[in-house]
Amino acid sequence: MVPPIPARTPLPAAHHRGWTVLRHDVAASLVVFLVAVPLSLGIAVATGAPVMAGLIAAVVGGIVAGLFGGSPLQVSGPAAGLTVVVADLIVQFGWGVMCAITAAAGLLQVVFGLSRVARAALAISPAVVHAMLAGIGITIALGQLHVLLGGSARTGALTNIVELPTQLANVHGGAALVGLAVIAVLLVWPRLPHPLPSIPAPLVAVVGVTALATMLALDVERVTLPGSLLASLNLPDVPGGSWGGVLTGVLTVAVIASVESLLSAVAVEKIAKGGKTNFDRELVGQGAANTLSGLLGGLPVTGVIVRGSTNVAAGARTRASAVLHGVWVLLFSVLLVGLIELIPLAALAGLLVVIGVGLVKVADLRTAHRQGELVIYLVTMAGVVFLNLLEGVLIGLGLSLLLVLRRVVCSVVHAQQVGPPSDAEPACWRVVVEGTLSFLSVPRLSRVLAQVPAGSHVVIEMVVDFLDHAAYDHLAAWQRQHECNGGTVVVDEVGPARHNGDGGNGLARRARIPALPRAFSPWWAWQVQRDDHDALQPLFAGVREYHRRSVPEVLPHLEQLVAEQRPRAFFLTCADSRVVPNVVTSSGPGDLFAVRNLGNLVPPPGNESDSSVAASLEYAVNHLKVPSILVCGHSGCAAMHGLLARGTVTGSLGQWLRWGLPSLAAMRSGHPVGVAATAEGRDEVDRLAMVNVALQVETLRTHPAVRDAVAASRVQVAGLFLDLRTARLLLLDSAAECFVPVPDDHNPGGLAVPGVATLAT
Repeated sequence: MVPPIPARTPLPAAHHRGWTVLRHDVAASLVVFLVAVPLSLGIAVATGAPVMAGLIAAVVGGIVAGLFGGSPLQVSGPAAGLTVVVADLIVQFGWGVMCAITAAAGLLQVVFGLSRVARAALAISPAVVHAMLAGIGITIALGQLHVLLGGSARTGALTNIVELPTQLANVHGGAALVGLAVIAVLLVWPRLPHPLPSIPAPLVAVVGVTALATMLALDVERVTLPGSLLASLNLPDVPGGSWGGVLTGVLTVAVIASVESLLSAVAVEKIAKGGKTNFDRELVGQGAANTLSGLLGGLPVTGVIVRGSTNVAAGARTRASAVLHGVWVLLFSVLLVGLIELIPLAALAGLLVVIGVGLVKVADLRTAHRQGELVIYLVTMAGVVFLNLLEGVLIGLGLSLLLVLRRVVCSVVHAQQVGPPSDAEPACWRVVVEGTLSFLSVPRLSRVLAQVPAGSHVVIEMVVDFLDHAAYDHLAAWQRQHECNGGTVVVDEVGPARHNGDGGNGLARRARIPALPRAFSPWWAWQVQRDDHDALQPLFAGVREYHRRSVPEVLPHLEQLVAEQRPRAFFLTCADSRVVPNVVTSSGPGDLFAVRNLGNLVPPPGNESDSSVAASLEYAVNHLKVPSILVCGHSGCAAMHGLLARGTVTGSLGQWLRWGLPSLAAMRSGHPVGVAATAEGRDEVDRLAMVNVALQVETLRTHPAVRDAVAASRVQVAGLFLDLRTARLLLLDSAAECFVPVPDDHNPGGLAVPGVATLAT
């Protein structure tokens, strides 16, 4: 008898997940490998280093930084950001000493990582970093233009610019054809329809143009290799002198490589939308890679955003992709050396011109201009191009520090006439002070205040975060003098700063510094209380404030709502002026479809004598498709007072309050919500307000539009109660028949509401 074949034991789920991840990583590593090879060769050529040094750096960066770095999806290798520095150091000290500088810079990076100072590098102004990259890009492009035209790169950007016309006059046709063809492919290929753009453009450009040049037997200079990868391994040389220059080079390479790697890691983390980068570990991994690359005769290694973003886009899941990419580069360098020697130098030059120009980003210029840092950007970029990278960056850092110091210690002061004078009213002037008002700003403040004519009414808006004693005394003295000359002065402290202890000088200020932004503060908290008996003046002042400060902020949102509204809730609440729906819900334009009446009452369905609430409800549910309906009562409600004093309320008010009589009867008969409120020690008015919310919620559910929407799970209905004494909003828990705090981050569990999905913040 043949024994039964045992059933195959299913592989564990972890095995399937591991294989799926590895499959994605293998595919992504091949894509990154195809991008890395031409970039590594081009950067090596641009620096004047041995061509194989670029591939050595790519192998070491991929494997070592991939294994030990703190950014799992970052891919490291030779980067354009260090091209100018490395080229200068090779010219000064030779290639052997450059390898020693790379190894020493790697050790310094390890020290940086172990010292946990990695995040300090992220404090460098983005304008300086972007300008540094732009300057490097311009320098690379200027030098490689000569190679593209059949010549050789000159020393220094200025020399490259001066001699470019001569190079154009003596252009080498074959080299120019190859270089321009590479540029054309790089620009056109990403715009072709899918799936062609999924193949890396640099690979297509270099391989395709190399094949074309070989078939046409073009007479162009090609890459020359001294031998195999093993033959290219080169131990570093010990510097024979100029130790100051060597140490400066070590520090420069270490700092720039660290900053570029950390910024690249941040960018890759944002692109990947997940995972956290250990910046200190990343520096240790980068330092280990640079140390080994220098010892083996490779270029400096950094994290490279081009490779990292390609890695993420290709679907990489773990650090295995970066490591495998290094393995593929190693195999290519060992087995396919002959193919490298077919590549025209002009092809790599065209690739580097595009890379260099790509480092100058218009978006960075716009951002610098918007942030008031355009001068820093331009000066840093010019310093990198026409001086050297280290001096350019130091100039940019110094300028950015001066700008920060200026912003910290200085203020912006300007004055404008609000309205022309008349026979009845004097001229009205508005003086705005923004920033930090210290003694350094007194001369500017004095100059602006001198423009204000005597006898005018002046409003000084203090949008400041600090007001020192000298500025305060000057402002108080000017106020007294202006008022002695027949003028009036109001100091409106819009910002948080105030001067404690005026010593009797009595700077006339509005009632107090508002605890809320102007958009939410009551008029009396920030407006001058005048005795002009014009009831509309507070409104006009509020509208002016809205036009001046709120319109620029709210306009972009309103523009999105011009065509239609899509509110998130039907919000029924009391007409009481102390209840502000948008404040208690932190909502803005387009969020709430609000209906207000005395007592937040809902006439029962089918009542023709008062259909305003029903009409709004049907419009919100059937046409606006609101997903939630909220009924909000509040403490100290005057409508509840009226219900309790039913016999004394007559007229239209008495007619309206009849819709609250069921709530009064329910409370007096022992409604559970009222019982719970009694246990909390609430007075009769608040108990009735809470019971009223519960009954209005039930009345709303009987309206046909709401009933059908709830049955279809399209609408949630909930009750709220605003306790004015504590300014806290409570939620009706219909299951427990009481009001409870709204769930927060520490209590995220939802509350069960009958007929409603679970509510949570």
